[in-house]
Amino acid sequence: MTQKYAVVLAAGQGTRMKSKLYKVLHPVCGKPMVQHVVDQLNKLQLEELITIVGFGAEKVQDQLGNKSHYVVQKEQLGTGHAVQQAEDILADKEGVTIVACGDTPLLTEETLQNMVDHHIETEAKATILTAHAEDPSGYGRVIRGGNGQVERIVEQKDASTDEQAVQEINTGTYCFDNKHLFEALQNVSNDNAQGEYYLPDVIQILKGQGEVISAYQTTDFSESLGVNDRVALAKAEKMMKERINTAHMRNGVSIIDPDNTYIGPDVTFGQDVTIYPGSILNGNTHVEDDAVIGPHSTITNCRVGTESVLKQSVASNSKIGTRVQIGPFAHIRPDSSLGNDVKIGNFVEVKKAEFGDGSKASHLSYIGDASVGTGVNIGCGTITVNYDGHNKFLTTIEDDAFIGCNSNLVAPVTVGKGAYVAAGSTINQDVPAEALSIARSRQTNKEGYAAKIQSNKKD
Repeated sequence: MTQKYAVVLAAGQGTRMKSKLYKVLHPVCGKPMVQHVVDQLNKLQLEELITIVGFGAEKVQDQLGNKSHYVVQKEQLGTGHAVQQAEDILADKEGVTIVACGDTPLLTEETLQNMVDHHIETEAKATILTAHAEDPSGYGRVIRGGNGQVERIVEQKDASTDEQAVQEINTGTYCFDNKHLFEALQNVSNDNAQGEYYLPDVIQILKGQGEVISAYQTTDFSESLGVNDRVALAKAEKMMKERINTAHMRNGVSIIDPDNTYIGPDVTFGQDVTIYPGSILNGNTHVEDDAVIGPHSTITNCRVGTESVLKQSVASNSKIGTRVQIGPFAHIRPDSSLGNDVKIGNFVEVKKAEFGDGSKASHLSYIGDASVGTGVNIGCGTITVNYDGHNKFLTTIEDDAFIGCNSNLVAPVTVGKGAYVAAGSTINQDVPAEALSIARSRQTNKEGYAAKIQSNKKD
């Protein structure tokens, strides 16, 4: 079996982005561009993946973590020079090396694998990933000979009239015989206007040695898009969004308005999920069968159970059970876990809290740092007072308890099983099971006092 390696070029600053954020870290559908490229390459069962970093090296490494090895290109002297930085790791290895740019987020595993397979089948020493462009302006043209092999790559500015009419373009992604790649790089010259070492020169060197140069044409032109500015970034976002949404709809998800639904590349669904307009789903989110999301909900890194509904709400880093009703206008903050048949209603905020099956907080409450049992009813305006200015404390509400409206539960405190807390109470001591706790001032009525107030105002 042929050994496979990959080199990802991610050293450029990307000045045309006009941004403090390094180019390859700009997100497309919620994931940095370079992460898209590395994730697709890593699906190919590589022996080694090396990312060439330069500007923003530490931030790129923080993003990719252990999914890649790293080599620093201290001076940016062209794409050929960038690949050469991996020489100490790869030069003596047998196999195939893929070279891809970190700003090509639309590349897919399928296309990369097809390119490698084509490279091996044609016994080529270099293979160029190409695409058919209706308008090839600005791209390098791939000129083939009568036998279908690549003769050369001609840049737009150097192309003749006939060559400019060619619609097969170079995407900037390549596959090489590994040893031949690094041997040819030794002969690449920087005798050009920019004084840089260009990777495409390897093609001409290998061709001059009589080696086979091949090309594999992707069926999806969008994969050729390299992002160099914000305009191209927006195009990539739109193309990726369409690709993701189309795939989910074909797999049984109803997306009511795909143009206004934003789903990250790592989000997964069961069948018969319905997503209404304005919804955003990101991260490692999974939504199970028959759930309803939206309109205008944002979900990040959550597991949403079967038949649950989230309307006009935000949820992140949490687990949501089956048949849960959330919203409208609820906020499920990180580290929350909602059991089955839970209701979190309008203007309720939940943070680092567990809700047992069948418990409810229907409106206008804050439940933070809390353990809520099963069958609990939390009345309107209830607050778990979890913070003393220095530390957070836990509120425990046991099964079947009833918390009256406008109650403050001052943590650490426990409301026992089946207990009642009277409306308007501030509870700072434990409430025993089955007890009724009332913690409020006794009401006093002053007859005729309102008239006195009005009289004072007139005076």
